[in-house]
Amino acid sequence: MLRPTAFSAAGRFWRGNLHTHSTRSDGVLPPAEVCRRYRAEGYDFLALTDHFVGCYDYPIVDTLPFRAEGFTTILGAELHSGAMANGELWHILAVGLPADFAPSDSPDFHPKPGQETAQELAARAVAAGAFVAIAHPQWSGLTLADARAVTAAHAVEIYNHGCAMGCDRPDGAAIADLLLTEGRRLTMIATDDAHFHEPDHFGGWVMVKAPESTPEALLAALKAGEFYSSQGPELRDIRLHDDRIEVDSSAVAAMIVQGQGTAARAVHGSSMTTSEMDLSRFGTSPWLRVTLMDAAGKKAWSNPIWR
Repeated sequence: MLRPTAFSAAGRFWRGNLHTHSTRSDGVLPPAEVCRRYRAEGYDFLALTDHFVGCYDYPIVDTLPFRAEGFTTILGAELHSGAMANGELWHILAVGLPADFAPSDSPDFHPKPGQETAQELAARAVAAGAFVAIAHPQWSGLTLADARAVTAAHAVEIYNHGCAMGCDRPDGAAIADLLLTEGRRLTMIATDDAHFHEPDHFGGWVMVKAPESTPEALLAALKAGEFYSSQGPELRDIRLHDDRIEVDSSAVAAMIVQGQGTAARAVHGSSMTTSEMDLSRFGTSPWLRVTLMDAAGKKAWSNPIWR
């Protein structure tokens, strides 16, 4: 039996948002108020990730003063450099950056000749200690060739709540599954991308398994894939056997298992808290991942399980 380390590792789950903006870039609330609202809503941690471009003075916002009992912050930014295939500027999420991370030559939201490529910028952020994700692939119009180029990324945003509310382009599953099928060992994060000028907040988060809610422990767990993502449902355990998968959760109406290519199956029911499926449909797929959906249509996503 295989249990992903998100469920077998020591510690407890901590709820956090990894993608958020403030008045230090294009958000409408000051950093202190953004942090206050997430703390008031019961989050354990927050990464404020304002746009790291010259027109905003390349902000890596100091959120240390807003830490409190039961609530911590992780320094980060949304990095930009280089052009995607559609000619627009890349968006790279970096959580856990040092405060003195060197800017790229990105004066605004338009690519310019001679900039770092997205891969170079992502690799530099990883080398500086950050957890790095490809942000909102569907909103960006990201191609598979674009995504292939950023080999340094740890994760892809599988769900971006701001993109759901603002333009109905929240999805990253298609790009992530194609990369997984090519052998990339990526994880998947759900985020808010909150700017607070529309209902783009408190809609997608990560649940990180760590022994304590310090920035160091949370970052280590994120990099190790010891988390799941959610809009509401709780993923409590996954047990992978040779011929079947068992999932414990809060009450859900569907468990969907996806694998390589067209391999996918669903189990439907009412108020399911333990769901089981045989894996005959998945053959030799080297990876599986689980999606849960509750009666209201809210989802939770496991990270890929390699077997």
